[in-house]
Amino acid sequence: MHKNPPREEIHSLLLNARNIAVVGLSDDPGRPSHGVARAMQRYGFRIFPVNPNLRNPVLGERPYSSVREIPEPVDIVDVFRRSEAALEAAEDAVAAGARALWMQLGVINEEAAGFAAAKGLIVVMDRCIKVDYATLVTNPRSH
Repeated sequence: MHKNPPREEIHSLLLNARNIAVVGLSDDPGRPSHGVARAMQRYGFRIFPVNPNLRNPVLGERPYSSVREIPEPVDIVDVFRRSEAALEAAEDAVAAGARALWMQLGVINEEAAGFAAAKGLIVVMDRCIKVDYATLVTNPRSH
């Protein structure tokens, strides 16, 4: 069973990452994926929208059909899809050379977590990246 990294490791990941590929990012400002991506962008991260249904820029960034299409190194792959789709996202994260796989609250896939971890990625599952960033990075007394 997957165990998330210690708070210090998550803190270090969030502090040192520069970009996030958001798999399942919606162009609807009312959707959680959009709100979280917008918040992370405001924190200074470059966001790569990943959604094969998107045609127009989201949050000012060109969308990609897959993480594998992103033409530069990806630090964190953040998954906003059903749990069943997380393994494909993990495979794409590994193929793209990402440093970490982050599965949002409610996204739980042990196979995806095990696969990514075995390939050397930091894996965070069933946690919100926006909440963790706010708690661990912007509020230094909390970690």
